[in-house]
Amino acid sequence: MDSLPVTNAQIRISRQSFSEKYVEGEVSAGGFEWQFRWIIGKGELNIEPSLGRALIHDALMRFLVKADYSLEIGNDYNFTVRARF
Repeated sequence: MDSLPVTNAQIRISRQSFSEKYVEGEVSAGGFEWQFRWIIGKGELNIEPSLGRALIHDALMRFLVKADYSLEIGNDYNFTVRARF
């Protein structure tokens, strides 16, 4: 049986405010790069540019929900996307 394709994604947190409940940063995977803003209280994730956004949206949202309050500005994080970009 063939294993599922995977792509490693890297995240850098550039801004955050727990009082205003948002996290901003950059994410890259498979040659794509995006800027994101996650509004924690609303569970809203905005990703720009739109090119390739559908590839990363769900995996990034799962990562952010899991790691939200442990994320720190300037730190780099990694996660795996179960798809090949």
